[in-house]
Amino acid sequence: MRGLIAESISSTLKNDHGYKAVVFNRTVSKVDEFLNDQAEGTKVVGAHSAQEMCQLLKTPRRVMLMVKAGSVVDQTIEHLLPYLEKGDIIIDGGNSLDTDSDRRTKELAKKGILFIGTGVSGGEEGARHGPSILPGGNSDAWPYVKDILRSIAAKDLDGAPCCNWVGSNGAGHYVKMVHNGIEYGDMQVIGEAYHLLKAGLGLSADELSAVFADWNKSELNSFLTEITAQIFSKKDEDGQPLIDKILDSAAQKGTGKWTAISAFDLGMPVTLIGESVFARCLSSLKDERVRGSAILPGPAPQAIGGTQKKEFIENVRSALYCSKIISYAQGYMLLRAAAKERGCKLNLGEIALMWSGGCIIRSVIGRAMAARRHHLHITSSNGPL
Repeated sequence: MRGLIAESISSTLKNDHGYKAVVFNRTVSKVDEFLNDQAEGTKVVGAHSAQEMCQLLKTPRRVMLMVKAGSVVDQTIEHLLPYLEKGDIIIDGGNSLDTDSDRRTKELAKKGILFIGTGVSGGEEGARHGPSILPGGNSDAWPYVKDILRSIAAKDLDGAPCCNWVGSNGAGHYVKMVHNGIEYGDMQVIGEAYHLLKAGLGLSADELSAVFADWNKSELNSFLTEITAQIFSKKDEDGQPLIDKILDSAAQKGTGKWTAISAFDLGMPVTLIGESVFARCLSSLKDERVRGSAILPGPAPQAIGGTQKKEFIENVRSALYCSKIISYAQGYMLLRAAAKERGCKLNLGEIALMWSGGCIIRSVIGRAMAARRHHLHITSSNGPL
């Protein structure tokens, strides 16, 4: 997935915004496949080694990594360093831990390399049509990447890029981590709303699709509400609802857990995100849940109709709306606490703007917060986060 996203970004850079892009993947065959498929007929250049890629780039070189977080990032950086010069820029676009980005910014600065750790949200659709981009790290690198990143980023309703400099060291990845924590919360409360309507009211997949599509026309309008309605409408090859065949066991990439850990460290009661992480852990205990359901099966769906049924659905909608507000509010509480702990400034309103388009949690709620961005500005004399 990461390789596809990186290749889509590369294609977007060239075809839509006029920048020359060179692509490289350690599985060299993927480079050729990309050039002969998505990039066919474009001027995207393929490289078959890290050395060739660096030789093809103008200085200061701007190399963006889209690889798995953790040791793979360090290994890739070490592989690149022999072919880079002082003043060149490395951009980590994965979901790295902010403390890792802190370390990489400082270590690479000693070698004359400028490091940016940037959160990128939007998936494959964002990669092709504009993601939310949250860069932080060595501020000396920002002037060399600002125009590029802001040109390929999503735009808000006023046409402003959903990308701006977040702050020093690991600030960009910290903000992306909290974004993902809010996403965890969003997905959990949507899942609970689904459960109430499915197990409590007995709605069919088609009925659920219609309900969520209707909700998406209200203040619940969001990317996640929209795709939830679409998911309920999908049918398997046998004509049965696909949602009923999906295993009810969720994994996690770590960012939600990191958000909860940070909340514990800062003493912030980010309860919704924390419980969302625990819910995923609980979902993975599939065998235990199956055995438990034989002993405690739970209540049967209630067959109600008319006004009572409409009231039930409306109550669930209102609860979901309230929960989503709480999810956002707790995320911003954590960002504010982190800024205070580090004795720095963090423009929460600007972050709301960057989350108003392109990203997974884009929503009417987020756009309303962005509209009030001037009222969310926290300042300090100690510089950026």
